[in-house]
Amino acid sequence: MVEWMNWTPSVAIFFAVIAAILAVMTVYEVVSPCTERKGFLPISTTRGDRLFIGLLSAAYIHLAFLAVSDITLWVALGISVVWALVLLRWG
Repeated sequence: MVEWMNWTPSVAIFFAVIAAILAVMTVYEVVSPCTERKGFLPISTTRGDRLFIGLLSAAYIHLAFLAVSDITLWVALGISVVWALVLLRWG
C-alpha cells in the first residue's frame, strides 16, 4: 500500500516527531487554553498559529540551506529549532 514511498528511518523519525509535537500541543491546549496575543509578529496569534508558522519557516530555512550552501542540514535543523522556540515564546 505504501511501497511507493521511501520510508527511511530519517523520514519515519521526522513524521513521528511532527505527530508528537501535535499531540503535545493538543494536550497542552486542553489543559491550558490560550488566548490570542500579540508578540513581535505583526498579527495576533495563538500557540497553534505560532507552531504552524514555526514549522513552515523551518521548511523554508531547510530549503534555503539546500539551495545556497553545501553545509550539512544539521546546521539548518539547529537554526530551525532555535527559531521555532523564539517564535513560540515571543512571537
